[in-house]
Amino acid sequence: MKETTKTKLKTVFTPFFFVCLGVLLLGLLIKLIAANNAAFADFWQSKIASVPRAFFAYLTNLLPFSLAEFLILTSPLTIAVLIRIAAKKTDTWAKTLGYSLNLIAAASLVFSMFLLNFSAGYNTTALDERMGLERKNVSAEELYDTAKCLLGGLSDASEDMEFTKGENTYMPYSLSQLNKKLNEAYKKACEKYTFISNFTSNPKQVMLSEPWTYTHIAGVYTFFTGEANINVNFPDYTLPYTAAHEMAHQRGISREDEANFVAFVVCIGSDDDYIRYSAYANAYEYVASALYSADKDLYKQLYAEVPALLKNEMSSYNAFFEKYRENKAATVSNKVNDTFLKAQGQKSGSKSYGLVVDLLAAYYRK
Repeated sequence: MKETTKTKLKTVFTPFFFVCLGVLLLGLLIKLIAANNAAFADFWQSKIASVPRAFFAYLTNLLPFSLAEFLILTSPLTIAVLIRIAAKKTDTWAKTLGYSLNLIAAASLVFSMFLLNFSAGYNTTALDERMGLERKNVSAEELYDTAKCLLGGLSDASEDMEFTKGENTYMPYSLSQLNKKLNEAYKKACEKYTFISNFTSNPKQVMLSEPWTYTHIAGVYTFFTGEANINVNFPDYTLPYTAAHEMAHQRGISREDEANFVAFVVCIGSDDDYIRYSAYANAYEYVASALYSADKDLYKQLYAEVPALLKNEMSSYNAFFEKYRENKAATVSNKVNDTFLKAQGQKSGSKSYGLVVDLLAAYYRK
């Protein structure tokens, strides 16, 4: 009887289950320590977690498509196969329970990857401290001044800008060429800001970008595949900045406002005019939106000074986005993202993306 019970326990609690449990507990421990010690979070995110992040990025770089998208699209088939296997191999309660626990353990590995490779980034030393910036509440007048600086940079970058048949600009090269240029820009930035992990990665075009646009998501970093995934249905001028944002996540910048700012700093340091233009245009939209909320009169004064190039770009974007603006998918997507970010300690949730204006103001103040 004892031997039978022992055999059943081995069937239920497999070595795989205990390995996954150990990895999960380690991840939870790392998360707990990082949440209470910024210095540890800095060390773990930049020195330890950067290794598996770079490794996964390297592996998925070998694929010409998004592995994350493939896994999601084939998930119904995967579930059907698992059910089929379960029907054949779970003829006793012990085997059924063991199989179920192994599936839960496998799923826990994905969460463990998040805990070990990415979550510490939400507890690192604030980016403004690392970069020697003074972050504080920004007045409407300073928002105006910051926006003017951004328009100046945009003007310099767009002297020879070309247009499509419509009102918006177009990216004068392929996504693979963009990746090469962004990797070069990141290499330069990492020499100055050593806390940003330096490695080569290639943001992936999502095949179902058009339907994905209904969620209002322009890009996403999938930590379980190490990929920066880009929605290429959005207008071209958003693509370099979006790709740089997701690449910042790959390199350990977890907070959304900080990823936005790193993307800006990296892009304006690029040798490519269109990448710099993308950074200035997208950053301007954040600052102008904040100024509109703070002082509508100053916003009107600013808008009168916006070059026709950018006015046409924004007008074209609004016309494009109207089709996707109001829908259930966007509501659900924003709620999920908001809940996730708040769970990671970003109190502003999905509004944290816009907090980049504080960093932009601090950058130009300095």
